[in-house]
Amino acid sequence: MIVSLEGKLIEAAPLSCVIEAHGVGYEVFIPVTTAEKLPSNGQVARLHTLAVYREDSQTLYGFASREDRDFFRLLVEKVSGIGPKIALNIMSRMSVESLRTAIAHSDVALLSKCQGIGKKTAERLVVELRDKVFPGGIPTPAAPGMPDGTPAPAGGTAFQDALAALVTLGYKPPEADKALRKAQDKLGADASTEALIKSALG
Repeated sequence: MIVSLEGKLIEAAPLSCVIEAHGVGYEVFIPVTTAEKLPSNGQVARLHTLAVYREDSQTLYGFASREDRDFFRLLVEKVSGIGPKIALNIMSRMSVESLRTAIAHSDVALLSKCQGIGKKTAERLVVELRDKVFPGGIPTPAAPGMPDGTPAPAGGTAFQDALAALVTLGYKPPEADKALRKAQDKLGADASTEALIKSALG
C-alpha cells in the first residue's frame, strides 16, 4: 500500500497533479484544498496517499495532511453511497474541521448541500461516522473553540472553512465573504467556524 509520495511536482490542476519519483510519474487525484498548498512546478512535493484498487482501475489519491487522508478513507470505506469521487468533491468544498463540526452536531442540512450528497446519504454519514470521528464521545468545546476543545484560530482558518461551507451551500464567493465579514465583526476574530456559519445564515 502506498501511504505517501514525495518527488518533483511536474504539473498540477485543481483536482489532480503529477509527481515524479525515481523517474516514474504518478498521477494523483487531490482535493482543491490540497492543490492550493502545492509548491510551484519543479519543486519537491510530499503527499499522504491512499491507493484505491478496482477491477478495472488503480487510482492514487493524495492529501496535504495525514488527517485529511484518514478522513477520506473513512468516507469511502465506512459510508455507503460515497465513493472516492464524491468524497474528493466533499473535501474540496469543506475542510475536515468543518465536516467534523457538522457531524458532531448532526447538521444533515449542511452536509446534504454538498454536491452528490442527498439527505439520506448525509444522515448515513452522520450515523456511521459520528462514533468514529469522536470515539470518546462528542466533546464540549470551550467557547469560542473547535470540536476538539482547542481555541479557534484568530481570523484565518475558521473564516476560510466557513467560506468554503457557504460556497457549498450555493452562495457566490463574494456574497459569502461579505456575510462572513459581517458575522466576524459581530462575533469577534476568535469566532469558531460553526458560529460564523450560523451567524451568516441567520
